Amino acid sequence: MAYQALYRKFRPEIFNDVCGQDPIVTTLKNQIKTERIGHAYLFCGTRGTGKTTVAKIFARAVNCESPKEDGSPCMECSMCKGIQDGSLLNVIEIDAASNNGVEDIRTIVDEVSYSPARGRYKVYIIDEVHMLSTNAFNALLKTLEEPPGYVIFILATTEPGKLPITILSRCQRYDFRRMSIETMTDRMRKLTGIEGNEVEDRALSFIARLADGSMRDALSLLDRCLAFNYGQNLTYDKALDVLGAVDTSVYIEFVDHIIKNDLAGTIKLLDDNIMRGREIGTFVNDLIWHLRNMLLISTSQDSKADIADVLGVSTDTLEIIKESAKKTDPETLMRYIRVLSDLSGQLKYSSQKRVLTEIAIVKLLRPRMDDDMDSVRQRLAQVERKVNRIEAEGIRTVVQESAKPKVKPPAPEALEADVKLAVYNWKKIIESAERPVNSFLERAVPSTDGRIFVIKCHNDFDYDFLKDNLEIIDDAFIEAVHKKVQFRLHTAGKAGETEDGLPDLSDYINFEIDENPDDPDDPEEEED
Repeated sequence: MAYQALYRKFRPEIFNDVCGQDPIVTTLKNQIKTERIGHAYLFCGTRGTGKTTVAKIFARAVNCESPKEDGSPCMECSMCKGIQDGSLLNVIEIDAASNNGVEDIRTIVDEVSYSPARGRYKVYIIDEVHMLSTNAFNALLKTLEEPPGYVIFILATTEPGKLPITILSRCQRYDFRRMSIETMTDRMRKLTGIEGNEVEDRALSFIARLADGSMRDALSLLDRCLAFNYGQNLTYDKALDVLGAVDTSVYIEFVDHIIKNDLAGTIKLLDDNIMRGREIGTFVNDLIWHLRNMLLISTSQDSKADIADVLGVSTDTLEIIKESAKKTDPETLMRYIRVLSDLSGQLKYSSQKRVLTEIAIVKLLRPRMDDDMDSVRQRLAQVERKVNRIEAEGIRTVVQESAKPKVKPPAPEALEADVKLAVYNWKKIIESAERPVNSFLERAVPSTDGRIFVIKCHNDFDYDFLKDNLEIIDDAFIEAVHKKVQFRLHTAGKAGETEDGLPDLSDYINFEIDENPDDPDDPEEEED
C-alpha cells in the first residue's frame, strides 16, 4: 500500500479525536443528541484547524444508524462505511475554488430537490466558499435559507470577511481557533508513539511553534523531519537542520548587534545563517517572534512562571531574553517589529530576499532613514542617551578639575594684547557666534598658554564640535572685536595631558570693557 502522509493517515474520524476545538465539538454533539440540527453551518478559521474534518464527522454522525451516546458516528454501520469510502452520495464535497460559477451552484440547487436514497440527510460541504462569484452567491441564497428538511449545508472558509452579509445571516457560524503549542505537541507525541518513532519533546514543541496553530502544517513538518531521520531519534538540533530554522541564541546575539548599532556584525551574522542553508523568510519570522517575546517581557509585571507559560519558553531562556530586553525600550522594540513585519510581507513576492533583508537591517540601525513617529522617538532616545553620557563625562571632568591644584591666573597687565582683547570681549564673541556654536562657547572657559588665546572646552564632545566649526568662531571674533584673533581649542582628553596647566580667566570677562579694540592698552580707553 502507498505511503500516506501523517495528516491524512491520522485524520480524526470521531468527535473525541478532534483536538483544540472543544466548544465547537461539544455544541455539535449536543445538537445531534437532542436532534436540534440546523440547516446551514459556516465553519471559519485559519488553515489546518479542522474545519473540513469536523464537517465530515458531522455529516457521518447525522446519517449514522447507531450513533454513540455522545453523538459521534459509530464507524461500523453501513452508512458510516459507505460515506467513508465514497460509495454513498449522501455527502457531497465541493471545492468552491474551482467550481465557483453560477452554473455550478444551479446544479446544486437542482439536486437538492431529490431526497437521499439512503440515510436521513444529504450534506453539502462547500470548501473555500469565499471563492464563489457574486452571481453564484445570489443563486445560492434562497436554497440556503429554506432548503428541504433532508438537506444540510456546511460552508467552510478561511476568509469569512469576503462572504456577503446575506450568506452570513443564514448560517450558524463557528470560528475554529488556532491550536495551542501544547495541544499540537501532545497530539504529535501520541502519533509518533503509534508510529514507533522516537522524538524529543523539545523538537515537537519547536515544530508546533513553526506550524503557527495549524495541526496539518505541524504534521507535514513532522513528516519531513521523520523522513530525513528515518529510523533515528529526532532531536531538536536535527529538526533545526531539516526545517532551516535557527536556535534562540542566534536571535539574542542578532538583537544585541542591532542595539549596539553594529551594522557589520549584524550583516555577518545574517550571512553566516544564510550560508548554513537557513531560509530567510523563516529567519525573519522567528526574529519577529523573538522581539515579541522581548516586548512582552519588558512590559509585563507577571511572575516568571506565568510569563514563561505565555511565551512557551523555558525558565533559563526567559532569563536570557529578559537580560537582552533590559538593553532597549518597548518603543524601540515595537519599531523593530513593525519594520520586520513589513519585510516579511515583501519577502513572499521578492526574488531578492537577501537584499531586502539587509535594507531592513540598515533601517533598524539608522532610524533617521524613517520619518514615522516610532523612528523619531528612537532618534530622540539616542540623543537623550548621548546627552546623559556627555553630562556624566562633564561631572567627572568637574570632579577631576576640583582635585587639581589651582593655577593662579596672571595679572591683567601681564596678558598679551590679543588675549586681553578676546577675554574682555568674550561675551560679545559668544553673542556673535551662530547657533548652536554659541551654546558650546557658553560652556567653554577663556584661557591662555602665555602666547595666544585658548578656548578650554567643557568636554571632548564640545571640542570635536567646535573643531568642526572653526570658521564660525573666526567670524565671531571679527564681528565682536573687529580683528582676527589667533586662538586654539583645548581639552585635557584630546591634548592627552594629565594636568590642565592653563589658567582660568573667567574673572576678567568684562572687567574693563575695551571701547577701542585697536588700542587695548590705552589707559584712558580702558577707564571709559
